[in-house]
Amino acid sequence: MPEPELEGLTNFLYEMGLLKRYKRTGWMIAGIDNPESIAEHSFRTAIIGYLLAVMEGADPAKTAALCLFHDTQETRIGDVPSVGKAYVITAPNPEVTADQVAGFPAEASQAVRELVEEYEARQSPEARLAKDADKLECLIQAREYQAQGHEDVPPWIETSAAALQSPSARQLAEACQQVPPRQWWKAFAEAYPRLVNPRRQPTEPAHDHADAKGEPDRPKPQEVRKP
Repeated sequence: MPEPELEGLTNFLYEMGLLKRYKRTGWMIAGIDNPESIAEHSFRTAIIGYLLAVMEGADPAKTAALCLFHDTQETRIGDVPSVGKAYVITAPNPEVTADQVAGFPAEASQAVRELVEEYEARQSPEARLAKDADKLECLIQAREYQAQGHEDVPPWIETSAAALQSPSARQLAEACQQVPPRQWWKAFAEAYPRLVNPRRQPTEPAHDHADAKGEPDRPKPQEVRKP
């Protein structure tokens, strides 16, 4: 068996795997049969947080780290939807995290606990941006479900947009409500032939760099001219 501290860290990594299987339960109220997982939400939240921090002049790496750990407690307390929070009382997230990392090496335990405590306190610019990223990710996911034909998601869009604090997050929220979720793919598909072979002329036929016998093209030797 490994050293006890490494065993504790390993157990935590296995525990975090539950986030890939646990679903974001609030979407079920909106009629989403197979909603995103908590891990999927946290992944894009971290990307959004990083970009918001760049736009707002904050620390991008720290903001992304706050985003990554903001829902790690839900392996133990689950994802309580808004409709249930008036009735269900769970342990505060810092307390859950303290139990999760109790078997860690001391420095790693302290680092994770400080991230969660900072996120929950909302005192630093990075923590506030991480919360904005959490809300903005919810808005974007709602827009994607809306594009798939789910009609009950506007409340998620409206409440998420209303909760945003930073100017960059509010601007992005407005853009996300105007730009269709599939627009990036439409633009890519239209540009695909040019992106695949930018040197090819419009009238030039496509080929796979093989001759009639199926042999790959080989560079032709340079012609030697006699003096």
